[in-house]
Amino acid sequence: MATISKLANPSFVASSSLRSDRIVPLGPNRFVPVRSVAAPVRLSIRSNNQRRCLVVKCGGVDGNGASTKRTTLHDLYEQQGQSPWYDNLCRPVTDLIPLISSGVRGVTSNPTIFQKAISSSSAYDDQFKELVSTGNDIESVYWELVIKDIQDACKLFEPIYDETDGADGYVSVEVSPRLANDTQGTIEAAKWLHLVVNRPNVYIKIPATADCVPSIKEVIANGISVNVTLIFSLARYEAVIDAYLDGLEASGLSDLSRVTSVASFFVSRVDSLIDKMLEKIGTPEALNLRGKAAVAQAKLAYKLYQEKFSGPRWEALVKKGAKKQRVLWASTSVKNPAYPDTLYVDPLIGPDTVSTMPDQALQAVLDHGTIARTIDQNVSEAEGVYSALEKLGIDWNQVGTQLELEGVDSFKKSFDSLLSSLQEKGNSLKTAKV
Repeated sequence: MATISKLANPSFVASSSLRSDRIVPLGPNRFVPVRSVAAPVRLSIRSNNQRRCLVVKCGGVDGNGASTKRTTLHDLYEQQGQSPWYDNLCRPVTDLIPLISSGVRGVTSNPTIFQKAISSSSAYDDQFKELVSTGNDIESVYWELVIKDIQDACKLFEPIYDETDGADGYVSVEVSPRLANDTQGTIEAAKWLHLVVNRPNVYIKIPATADCVPSIKEVIANGISVNVTLIFSLARYEAVIDAYLDGLEASGLSDLSRVTSVASFFVSRVDSLIDKMLEKIGTPEALNLRGKAAVAQAKLAYKLYQEKFSGPRWEALVKKGAKKQRVLWASTSVKNPAYPDTLYVDPLIGPDTVSTMPDQALQAVLDHGTIARTIDQNVSEAEGVYSALEKLGIDWNQVGTQLELEGVDSFKKSFDSLLSSLQEKGNSLKTAKV
């Protein structure tokens, strides 16, 4: 296990940056965002240390006469049972408070997100200097910075976690991308992160690589909740579901209600790759299928979800309190500007699902998202698209493998780049002292 175990004294105290004038205490270590917001409201989203504003549609007055804010995100959850999450995290985490008020119910992060956050902001400097001055190695410093953000975000989402009895309000943190092909190393890293974050509403992210599928089973069996990430194909998705079920069955727990999971099925990247293949084929039939592959496969993934979480095996687990491993739509921002900016959100709305959205997708949904159950509409058409692509020579498993390799490689590069820049920063601080 690399150097992450070197953090001898992980901090379990919420950040002092959670300003009391913006949150309301509910008791020891519990807070809820202030919701007295009048319409219309301009929310500020911080991305790469820059603020971008969006206008949120607001509702009227509640039964007590207090002004309450209503957005399409509230409708998404309350009317259709889909949880909107935010795919970004940076300091100050209090930037999440207006987003929570607008209906965001969870946060996802990854090495690329932290690379951008830490390298482009001065908000981490004080903690970084303190950690370096006490002799921590750079990878340990990285994890201390990340863990603080995760703990502080978990504190903000804890009321949602409590209100939903552990069904929502999660914050995800990923194991080192260097462990993507290390089964046992991933298991140990997941256990360690779960221990040091020490929050009931943290999800430990594990990639759905062939080497890490057994890790998922073992981590679930240890009672640790998991966000399985980088799923790009139906075959690998089924293996992930089976790993979750196997883990629940192997846990030996009489009460499974606190062991939960989401399976992050990536969307837009599928179209990005397959569109290139279709353009290379170049026939009218092929070109007509551009922009249709990702949503088609996602609809079939939801169909598989419904099939796997039913029947005698699942019902036996339900009797022990087991909760379904919700499918989470990831990579929901549109990469091709010719496509509608809600292409990977609007057609994938349905109960017991999560949609995690970066700034672009979140702003689009808040502004003009269409809230209706769409995930199980036109499934036969989706099957037709899936089959038509196969007939053109598109190998779905090969597409999944390539995208998985690219995803792991991208996260590794972000991780290594950040560690390198932190090392340089640390060296300059030491030089300045001499």
